[in-house]
Amino acid sequence: MSELNEIKEEFKIEIDKISKRTIEMANYLFDNPELGLKEYKSKDYLIRELLNNGFEVEEGVGGLDTSFRAEYSFKSPGPTIAFIAEYDALNNLGHACHHHLIGSGSVNTAIALGKLGNRLCGKIVCVGTPAEEIMDAKGIMIKNGAFKGIDVSLMFHGGSRNNNKLIILAVDVLEFSYKGKAAHAAAAPHEGINALDAVILLFNSVNALRQQLKEDVKIHGNVVKGGDAVNIIPEIASARIGIRAQKRQYLNEVVEKVKNCAKGASLQTGAELTISVFEDPGSDLLKNSYLNKEYEENFTSLGIKLDDDPFLLGSTDIGNLSYYMPAIHPMVKTAENCALHTVECLNYGKTGLAYNGMLAGMKSIGMTGIKVLIDSEFLKNIKKEFTEQKTCK
Repeated sequence: MSELNEIKEEFKIEIDKISKRTIEMANYLFDNPELGLKEYKSKDYLIRELLNNGFEVEEGVGGLDTSFRAEYSFKSPGPTIAFIAEYDALNNLGHACHHHLIGSGSVNTAIALGKLGNRLCGKIVCVGTPAEEIMDAKGIMIKNGAFKGIDVSLMFHGGSRNNNKLIILAVDVLEFSYKGKAAHAAAAPHEGINALDAVILLFNSVNALRQQLKEDVKIHGNVVKGGDAVNIIPEIASARIGIRAQKRQYLNEVVEKVKNCAKGASLQTGAELTISVFEDPGSDLLKNSYLNKEYEENFTSLGIKLDDDPFLLGSTDIGNLSYYMPAIHPMVKTAENCALHTVECLNYGKTGLAYNGMLAGMKSIGMTGIKVLIDSEFLKNIKKEFTEQKTCK
């Protein structure tokens, strides 16, 4: 058996040793759900476990109070790999996106690797990234230096299947605000400029645009202000629209088309238009063939089959991280025949299926991280492909 395989086998044994504690930690997060940017108990709980296992921890990294960066250095120098922990919950639904499994799973994967001692080199980092459900926290943390010095990031996500062909859509969410002129809707409508008409024209124009767009594009929105009284011509009206596509480059083209729809509505009605960013932009997942192949070999070595078909997950801020450094984000099966963000998914949160999926994900991303740490040629190929992909974008 090669040295790499020996280390992988030792690592799997370490995961098995701490499996009970890993499940306990997942249950704690599940039973104490916290919304994005308010995950104080969750953050403190995860940090305590890392401190108890020899990690050095910095809290509030990247400009977010509920984030952290925990580091464990081996004696010999080498690369730095990061395991990404998410632990925010959904409003009124709790951990129906199974972030409790990600939070405990990433933390304990890092801890298990730290127990391999002199068999590894370099540094292990666990980065706690809050508020995935409500904002581009990872993008903000990138801008503020929280991911500096890391060579590769690894994480898994729970869901209804074992799949490493996830489609993560790039997304922009914009707010379109129109300012018109109020007037009495019955006595003097000719004196007004109807801002709500501009919003309605915007939606009609976007609907007409859909026929000329690629099938992967998703456009959805709502009216957030439409006027104050039915007998007053609305002076102020606004809408928020989310625009998604499989590739950031094409999304940028679509966004410009939607903006032109908004400008056309302004021109038709005379209402003054203001366009602003409502949510931080998100990128698609930049996939790395070397990381993916290694992960898939590690996962299937556990005797579990991977789905062959691509699977649409939606949008997540791991996309922005994947454009900053090589990253991997597979799905592991933690629920059966249900979508994320549903009560049905929530009900699987503390089941054997969920725990088994979490442990399989931990072993697979951990073994992938081991190869990054000890195989310099492997890391070189990962970085070369990443640079080439970035250059082509």
